[in-house]
Amino acid sequence: MATSLYQRIADELGVRERQVKAAVELLDGGATVPFIARYRKEATGMLDDAQLRALEDRLRYLRELEERRTAILESIRGQGKLDDELEARIMAADSKARLEDIYLPYKPKRRTKAQVAREAGLEPLADGLLGDPTREPREAAADFVDADKGVPDAAAALEGARAILVERFAEDADLIGTLREQVWARGRLVSRVREGKADSGGKFADYFDFAELFTTLPSHRVLALFRGEKEEVLDLTFEPEETPADPTTTGRSDFELQIAQRFGIADQGRPADRWLLDTVRWAWRTRLLVHLRIDLRMRLWQAAEDEAVRVFAANLRDLLLAAPAGTRATIGLDPGYRTGVKVAVVDGTGKVVATETIHPHAPQQRWDEAIAVLARLAREHRVELVAIGNGTASRETDKLVVDLVKRHPELKLTKVMVSEAGASVYSASSYASQELPGLDVSLRGAVSIARRLQDPLAELVKIEPKSIGVGQYQHDVSETKLSRSLDAVVEDCVNAVGVDVNTASAPLLTRVSGITESLAHNIVKHRDTNGPFRTRQTLRDVSRLGPKAFEQCAGFLRIPGGDDPLDASSVHPEAYPVVRRILSATGTDITALIGDTKALRALDPARFVDDTFGLPTVTDILGELEKPGRDPRPAFQTATFAEGVNTIQDLEPGMVLEGVVTNVAAFGAFVDVGVHQDGLVHISAMSRSFVKDPRDVVKPGDVVRVKVLDVDVPRKRIGLTLRLDDDSNRQPEKRVAGNGSRRDRNSGGRRGDQQRSNRGAPSGGALADALRRAGIDKKIGRG
Repeated sequence: MATSLYQRIADELGVRERQVKAAVELLDGGATVPFIARYRKEATGMLDDAQLRALEDRLRYLRELEERRTAILESIRGQGKLDDELEARIMAADSKARLEDIYLPYKPKRRTKAQVAREAGLEPLADGLLGDPTREPREAAADFVDADKGVPDAAAALEGARAILVERFAEDADLIGTLREQVWARGRLVSRVREGKADSGGKFADYFDFAELFTTLPSHRVLALFRGEKEEVLDLTFEPEETPADPTTTGRSDFELQIAQRFGIADQGRPADRWLLDTVRWAWRTRLLVHLRIDLRMRLWQAAEDEAVRVFAANLRDLLLAAPAGTRATIGLDPGYRTGVKVAVVDGTGKVVATETIHPHAPQQRWDEAIAVLARLAREHRVELVAIGNGTASRETDKLVVDLVKRHPELKLTKVMVSEAGASVYSASSYASQELPGLDVSLRGAVSIARRLQDPLAELVKIEPKSIGVGQYQHDVSETKLSRSLDAVVEDCVNAVGVDVNTASAPLLTRVSGITESLAHNIVKHRDTNGPFRTRQTLRDVSRLGPKAFEQCAGFLRIPGGDDPLDASSVHPEAYPVVRRILSATGTDITALIGDTKALRALDPARFVDDTFGLPTVTDILGELEKPGRDPRPAFQTATFAEGVNTIQDLEPGMVLEGVVTNVAAFGAFVDVGVHQDGLVHISAMSRSFVKDPRDVVKPGDVVRVKVLDVDVPRKRIGLTLRLDDDSNRQPEKRVAGNGSRRDRNSGGRRGDQQRSNRGAPSGGALADALRRAGIDKKIGRG
């Protein structure tokens, strides 16, 4: 079974069985995906982290399938009903759904009408009518009347016989599987508003009278529909789209005909034919269709849930791997009205050097005083960047900083809007109280906002991934599935970038391959007690950091300025002998060789391959020596907003502006063009070619040039396009470009946006309609 499992995963991933087997053995041995992807390329045939994550997920599913298979076999064996044919069918089942279909007739259940009928001796009647329809049902049933057995008359006997056949038809695994796929391919989900809910459920208005095929429903729409049902606004119906099989079937659907054919039932004018066909209809309507509707609901939900988790994970990855501003003094602003704007100044290392609370907004409106305080802090601490949290009062606070920059150009400040998602969670956390013990909870958020501009990854790992809130409908999906996916993303990102062991926080160290939470605290404790680590080898002195943990983590922990220059690179200590051979061959020392691109590129990697380290590892080593400790994240950059364009009123169709992508959804991307209200680039306005996923075109943090298509000032909605040659001539009444609050940009589009082709940007009302729908859906999709 293990071999077939390896082969099955290999076939699905398009790799060799040997690669899968090696990866599974490493995973089972405690190795992490980042470690395997980076340092065990020879063993796995260079499987990358994405392939390894897919392998890990599939392995989990197939092992759960095997556990369920074993349990089912034991259950049926215990009933004394397991024969060779049934066992073979169970062993051949390739999915959980197929396994449950086969198990259905043997699954312990409450006493059914069919069981009662069998106990009353009515199974021979059911078999007789099915096998010989020439018998008249009532006459045949008369022989089974027995009041002592609960069968007072022929009608009762026929009712019991029908219950037996209905159960038999409804528990045929092959039939269920066939009908399930056909209903999925042809069926549709229908939604209608519940009586009296039209006014209170207005945010679901697009679904008040809605229908779409199962196969074309996008995930965000499925989640919106299910949420509408959960909030008791919508009634959902799963319709199989039945069609009459032919004129002679008296209105019977082709699904019913398939059931009849499966059991040799046909309307040939024989006495029992009509009774049997009615039994088929009863089985379809009361058992099979009910069962399939439950299956289809689960199938739709699981697919939508998987996509929602994927979107959240992709957004989180983009956020974690956003360009770090680096070691530049920064002011963090946590906006607020009544309680004021919280201000924190951090130096280049992230150390808090000053805090203040200013009150520029209503009701105090001490605007000039606030600017004076910010200017003083920026001057005293040589601040270069101002990070503005994007929550409540962010637009007003952004205006404040614009005014600050205008009044004090000598400070040369650059303002950046920063996602404050999860900042309040961090502020109230036990770790924040340990890290910033003398600081009021209300000010910790401003510190976090400043630090996440300097290094998003280092700061965001202090927050539970699901609390960062960059997904769609995240509170509707499985917490276990979401947490597993997000934890994998954080682990991959942290290890891709690497960690300075002498400055990393315990939460950051916890995300390093092979390091547990307790081990992370031991590393910090050892560092605080004994001073900075000078070499990677001294990590072995940390309490409870054994050989296995060292193997897993050493390559990802960096020691800049330590005793060995290699300790600042991603070269694993186990591969240092390879470097020594390279040094011997070049006749130079490590300090001279590191960064010498010409000398390193002149070397043939094959010369240094041995039984332990193959060509992939040696090639990686040479690349790392060329640029040791390089950060895979993009360089930090900010958009240059157009002068004189400060509010939505300043925008006009046709303007070409520079902006920053703030979020990417399934239906498009939101772009900040410096007017305190993000615009939407719909997926249809992203490229001249077909765009399946907006993330293939842009990612959060990208600086882009966009053209204004539509502006709706009353609704604060802006329509943008990445295609700068698009026509921006719009009728005013059609300018209804969708937008929403910053906190609402995590849901999908609406009916029609996926059905409409996105090969070209629709003109006039088409784009406006898509944007309007997107704006409505963000209200629904708040996650």
